Amino acid sequence: MNKTEIQRIEKFLRQKFQLPSIIVRQRPQKDDSAEVHIGEEFIGVIFRDEDEGEVSYAFNMAILDIDLE
Repeated sequence: MNKTEIQRIEKFLRQKFQLPSIIVRQRPQKDDSAEVHIGEEFIGVIFRDEDEGEVSYAFNMAILDIDLE
């Protein structure tokens, strides 16, 4: 994912979740995904998929049982 894609995704997530503290960062040595943070807390990964010229993104966020308490 290039810098422009990351900026577009970050803007989308901030608007969608009404949360300006969302940060999307490039992953070291990975070009098909980016990390998502709220402030400094890592919350998930966005993966880029391209199929027949169509690009989509999938957000993967794990929620631990202990975090629900």
